[in-house]
Amino acid sequence: MTDVVRTRERSQRIRAPREPRHRASEREPNFARTFEALGKLAFAGAQVSANVVDLHSGRVLLAIDDRIVLPTASVGKVLLLIEVSARLTARDMSAYGILDKTPRDAVGDSGVWQHLQAPALPVADLATLVGATSDNLATNVLLRQVGLDAVRARTEALGLARTALLDLARDSRGPDDAPQLSVGSAAELSWLFGALARNEIVDAVTSQRVMSWLSLGTDLSMVASAFGLDPLAHRSPDHATLLVNKTGTDVGVRSEAGALRGGRRAVSYAVTVQFDDHSLGARLRVLDAMRSAGMDILEYVH
Repeated sequence: MTDVVRTRERSQRIRAPREPRHRASEREPNFARTFEALGKLAFAGAQVSANVVDLHSGRVLLAIDDRIVLPTASVGKVLLLIEVSARLTARDMSAYGILDKTPRDAVGDSGVWQHLQAPALPVADLATLVGATSDNLATNVLLRQVGLDAVRARTEALGLARTALLDLARDSRGPDDAPQLSVGSAAELSWLFGALARNEIVDAVTSQRVMSWLSLGTDLSMVASAFGLDPLAHRSPDHATLLVNKTGTDVGVRSEAGALRGGRRAVSYAVTVQFDDHSLGARLRVLDAMRSAGMDILEYVH
């Protein structure tokens, strides 16, 4: 109960109104590259949002429109993993057993299970696939088991008001479907990863299990592209750099949230960009800007 109260208190501080900042103060690290790169995207018409927090002091190092709600694509799958992990910790039988994939779960894009012969997998293995490859099919099977309402209830219990997993993964979205897989604010997502890193989400065992699944993530194409890590193997510190992150990709959306430890400091961060994905050049400019944010983050932790 004490952990729940502390989590609510922290989330309430995150949600409290404050004046938005669009430049670094003299007392804080200089995230000049980030401001310039994301500023150019905003000037060109994109919606940008970013938040970086020192994990030890809780000091906000960077805040750019970090309270606005933007589509975050697959980043919201972290909320599903938290619910699954909490059930495993509680020995809830709904989190155990082997789950079959069915035709109604079928979906393309990210993930590998759709390409495997195995017709069924254990719950924990499905969560591993979601953490490693953002597996859409595994996501849908897990959601069928635990229920989207349970994920929403868990999200609310964590005190998240601007972040949510809205729907199943779908190949296309019709007028009766949620317009996005997930939405979130950079401030809340950064807080969430910070709380996971500090073992404060539900309890230490639950948090550590979620971080373990996410540590297998293979997408280092956005902010994390600046960290110089092996996309397929970065569960251990590499040059004193340790990353756990989750990315989200959709047409006109690039989003990433994570926690990074370096030789001197550690941070949690979130960066989301919603943009007109009309050309490869436009997409590459977004990825370059997110990499610039990663370079500033990397310099801070080292």
